Order: sequence, then C-alpha cells, then structure tokens
Amino acid sequence: MGSQSCGTEVGGYYAEGSIAFVGSATREASSKESAEPYLGFLQSVQFGKPSLVCDFQELYRYLIDDYLIERCQKMHKNDFVVVTDFMMHLKMGKKIHLCEYETNDLAEGLNDLFNKMVEIPRIKHGNKQTIDTLISEETLLFAKYLRNERTIWNPRSPTIC
Repeated sequence: MGSQSCGTEVGGYYAEGSIAFVGSATREASSKESAEPYLGFLQSVQFGKPSLVCDFQELYRYLIDDYLIERCQKMHKNDFVVVTDFMMHLKMGKKIHLCEYETNDLAEGLNDLFNKMVEIPRIKHGNKQTIDTLISEETLLFAKYLRNERTIWNPRSPTIC
C-alpha cells in the first residue's frame, strides 16, 4: 500500500499488513465493479491513497483489531527480536520485530480468519460464506448502490465467536 496506507496500531503492533488483507480484497473488487478507489468519504484525499478502499476497510477493521488484541495478549518477550538498522537520516536505531515463527503464525491466523465461515446468506445461493467472500459481495453491493442500481445498502457484518 506504500506510504499512503490505511494501517492501524493495535496493542503496540502496527497492523498495516493485516488490514492490507481487507484492502487488497476491497481494491480488487472495487476495480471489478468500476468503482473509483481514490474517491472516498471518510479518509482525506491524498495522491496515491485509495480513500474509498480505506473507507470500506473500516467496516471490517474490528475483525483484525479483535484478532490482534487477542493474539497480543498471548505473546511473550521471546516472540520478538531486536534488530539494529538504519533509521531516518542514516542514523542507526533499534527496531523490534516479531520473530520469524510468530510472523508466519500471524499470517496463517489471519488467512484462517478470512477463510472462516459466517452465517450470512450469499447473494445468489447458500446460507454461509467465508469472510473473504462476504467482503467481495459487500463491495459489489456498495458499488451498485453508488451507481444507483440499488436504492439502499445496509452492510452485513459478521459476528466472530
């Protein structure tokens, strides 16, 4: 997402990569639906920032936040590594990163989260769908609303237990 991202800080951990899961799904679906991803409503308009995508991500941010808060509560000191690296203006500084096994586990957990089945009916058929599919369907329904093909749009939000 570059420097103009829509990340969030949760429990001291920057979740930009996590919310990018939602952003990439939203960006892909919005481009399929011919929605302009750079014209949003909630986010500031900045060059290169997909404001509409960032706005749409807000609908699902709570899923990522809840997941990360729960995960952070289970972490220990040895789940992190300190790396000395160049910071601003070529000065050396220390950065704290998740260790490799935690990074891989975090990515797998987020993937599992978006593949989790929720009891929200699909548009055409079925009473259940994955969160990933739900995000794609909601993007489609929202794009139809913006194009005046629908008179109302009420987002469907999953409840994760």
